[in-house]
Amino acid sequence: MTALGLVHRGLWWADHMALAYFLILNSFYAFLLILSIPELWRNWRLGDDEHLQRLLSSDALPPLSLLVPAHNEEVTIASSVLSFLTLEYPRLEIILVNDGSKDRTVDVLIKEFDLYEVPAAYPQTIPSAKVRAVYRSRRHSRLIVLDKENGGKADALNAAINVARHPFVVAVDADTLIEPDALLRLARPFLLGTSVAAVGATIRVANSCTVELGRVVSARVDRRWLPSCQVVEYLRAFLFGRLGWNRLGGNLIISGAFGLFRREYLLAINGYKTGNVTEDMDVVVRLHRYLREHNIKAELPFIPDPVAWTEVPTSLRVLGRQRERWHRGLLGTLITHRDLCFNRKYGMAGMIAFPFYLFGELLAPVVELGGYIFTVVGVALGAVDFHFALLFFFVAVGYGSLLSLWAVLLEELSFKRYTRRGDFLRLISLAFIESLGFRQLTVWFRLQAFWKYFRGVESWGAMTREGFQKKPT
Repeated sequence: MTALGLVHRGLWWADHMALAYFLILNSFYAFLLILSIPELWRNWRLGDDEHLQRLLSSDALPPLSLLVPAHNEEVTIASSVLSFLTLEYPRLEIILVNDGSKDRTVDVLIKEFDLYEVPAAYPQTIPSAKVRAVYRSRRHSRLIVLDKENGGKADALNAAINVARHPFVVAVDADTLIEPDALLRLARPFLLGTSVAAVGATIRVANSCTVELGRVVSARVDRRWLPSCQVVEYLRAFLFGRLGWNRLGGNLIISGAFGLFRREYLLAINGYKTGNVTEDMDVVVRLHRYLREHNIKAELPFIPDPVAWTEVPTSLRVLGRQRERWHRGLLGTLITHRDLCFNRKYGMAGMIAFPFYLFGELLAPVVELGGYIFTVVGVALGAVDFHFALLFFFVAVGYGSLLSLWAVLLEELSFKRYTRRGDFLRLISLAFIESLGFRQLTVWFRLQAFWKYFRGVESWGAMTREGFQKKPT
């Protein structure tokens, strides 16, 4: 066989392997979508307002500690804390940790909530960077503020866990706006007799939404291309991605922006791991390990109706930093816990979820870029025909667009947070637009993670905020 023939044969095999990869990957996403439908229906029926009112008077609701790490959040911190203080939950304390901010975060907190310094009377069970001061509020008895030296988000969460008095903690980002009844919905497994180690919830995009007194009062889809594409992306990830894993018992991610954990188990695994840029996935994987290794039967379910709103990147630079960091953290977590892969000892997490994140999530940008290159070169050299190229394009891009469309329709049929017809039609169009351009950008950002990880880069990168849009007066 000639050298050109070998090239043709190699391109033919590479193209067909990439095609098979995306066919299997997107079919698994479709399988998660099918699994999510009965889960969505069950949670939707249990989440009616009458049921929630009964929850408010129930003694079965456990007291919660809300943990809020903050770093350079002066723009949104007042709105966020106000939303936390007015949550509908009977027994709740809010522990905000200023993690060495270089802006006016502490000054804003002291002024807005009339803080005064108190003695630091708590054990440092989990090591953390030095706490410089502890504050309480004269206006809100439930608010505690720690001012500590910078140690990163995981370190700030560990400091908050030390201070927390209650058996369950809820980790949230400082730029997160939690819906008033979200904690009641998040605590639902306790009333269903379910033993839980952690509970995940839905994150939605707050950009261009109208905010009043720390609440999203009008959900809108941002008219700018970059944040609007992320609305569809978040719907797909939460409405059927993580919800589908409930049936498989292999949720490996509970968003660091909003998730509930049993404090006892966090203390047992020595809290969050510092130096990890995706501490939320790492802590869930370590929880799976701990529960299996100690034969503890506790679930880590995802519930779709507790909702928190967060601001997403509006510039390519900030989006690139975020997605590179997410993928670098995924790579680090999978390498650190590689012994879970196909390990029966760890149940569905080891046999299905871990291999999926390894072969389906981690390697996807590598295979996708390779597929594009091999297909273009293959068509140019005549190794593959034009019809195959169209088939590859449909499986790699079009299949994903159909899944995004289904996520938008599930949102419309269930929770329907976007009430304006124009927003719904925009989401429909974005289901297709998001797969062309936006997705390829994220592929490039995620590919950079491999280079940075093996160079030992551990930085987060600056995440600038616009602030929430206020309700017009």
